[in-house]
Amino acid sequence: MKKKICILGSTGSIGISTLEILSKDKKNFEVVLLSANQNFKLLLKQAKEFKPKYIYANNIFLENKIKYFCKINKIIIINDLNSLKKIKFDITVSAISGIAGLLPTINIIKFSKKILIANKESIICGWKFISKELKKYNCTFVPIDSEHFSIAKLIENKNKNLIKKIYLLASGGPFFRKSINLKKVTPTQAAKHPNWKMGKKISIDSANLMNKVLEVIEASLIFKLPINNFKIMIHPQSLIHAIVEFQNGLTSMLYHKNDMKIPIANSLYENSFLSKELDKNIFLKKDFSFYEPNNKNFPAIKILKLTNVLNEMGFIIINILNEILVEKFLNKRILFTDIVYKLLSILNSKAIKNYLKNNRIQHINDVFKAYNFCRSLVV
Repeated sequence: MKKKICILGSTGSIGISTLEILSKDKKNFEVVLLSANQNFKLLLKQAKEFKPKYIYANNIFLENKIKYFCKINKIIIINDLNSLKKIKFDITVSAISGIAGLLPTINIIKFSKKILIANKESIICGWKFISKELKKYNCTFVPIDSEHFSIAKLIENKNKNLIKKIYLLASGGPFFRKSINLKKVTPTQAAKHPNWKMGKKISIDSANLMNKVLEVIEASLIFKLPINNFKIMIHPQSLIHAIVEFQNGLTSMLYHKNDMKIPIANSLYENSFLSKELDKNIFLKKDFSFYEPNNKNFPAIKILKLTNVLNEMGFIIINILNEILVEKFLNKRILFTDIVYKLLSILNSKAIKNYLKNNRIQHINDVFKAYNFCRSLVV
């Protein structure tokens, strides 16, 4: 029987990679639901090939663009995932970028046997609610961000008490060890990742190391380990994705080519995936170098020392402020260097200290309340 697949964010980089894998094995997988936010042309192209039963579109502009196509192809448009009712996806891939992916991720869990999450913003902002839904509906969770996928593999069936340190590896971005005036960097330059093909937002985060800061927070939540158990290292080749140092003197690391299809495929196939692109003699052909980032070149790592914001509400605020500031940079309203400097300044402000003191996350609406608060602080 074919496995029923749901893809939230099918026109983004993770969604596209997932569909490339599924396109080669249609006898075992059936794409039942696709979704997008703006890229209706690519969405229609995907729908023509995979013929889903549903398209999730909570955007009126998008819905109007695809309405006629869906009607003649007998595809049901839904703008609320709760309207799915009697259906159970074997696998859902949650890949909607930013905090916009939070509610869809939470709402789709009840309809999923297994969910692969690539959206770190959803995990950081709503892990309390996601984990509650996972338990309630007996849904298996798999992180498919390359670092978290790698950590999960490295500590699988291991005693967590033996973990001494977990290293998250970063490429260093397009400006690492280059002489360049970062104040003059354009969004196009910052989004040009040296090794990965990714969306604009995550590429900008990688350029200033904010991506790794967020990944440390995400890993802390997923694996239930304190922030100080993690350390960021620069690895320009992007071939080692995580290193785990154990108390018994052993250290394990996970290597794979810098292609997101590898963690996605292994998660889709539950570790039975056979790659046809075997990399022979990898250690003879590749150089592996590692560097420790410093505060001067990557001031973003200072955030992980701000103990007053390293808590549930603080994590959410860090994520939201960064998302807002990256958006402003992409719209050319602030400088590249302003992203981190403004973020650090706001995090150290009296307004943040008061907000953290007087507010708690008890309901999902509290996340969006925090979002509106952060919006008011960024000028």
